[in-house]
Amino acid sequence: MKELPIIQPNENIDFASYVHQFKALADEKRLLIMNILTRNGKTCVCDLEVEVNLPQSKLSYHLKILYKAGFIHKETKGTWSYYWINETVVNSILSEDLCCLFRPN
Repeated sequence: MKELPIIQPNENIDFASYVHQFKALADEKRLLIMNILTRNGKTCVCDLEVEVNLPQSKLSYHLKILYKAGFIHKETKGTWSYYWINETVVNSILSEDLCCLFRPN
């Protein structure tokens, strides 16, 4: 198993962005949406609506939260929006650096 470095607590860490991101992840439907986007890649909102089994208004609400937290990208073509995972942000929130902030010595 890989040894993770111990990071000493720093009083100057800004946790506000993490709070926003973790709140965005704290919903089963949003996690499902992210899982679908991870599996499918760039996906039309019309296809997500079917896979997630949510009305368009509720799906839009969840997508907006994920988008504002930076977890997904959005591209609009005509009347349709396409979404895909923002790998940089997802990898950052799942990184060894973050886990080590909370690892005891």
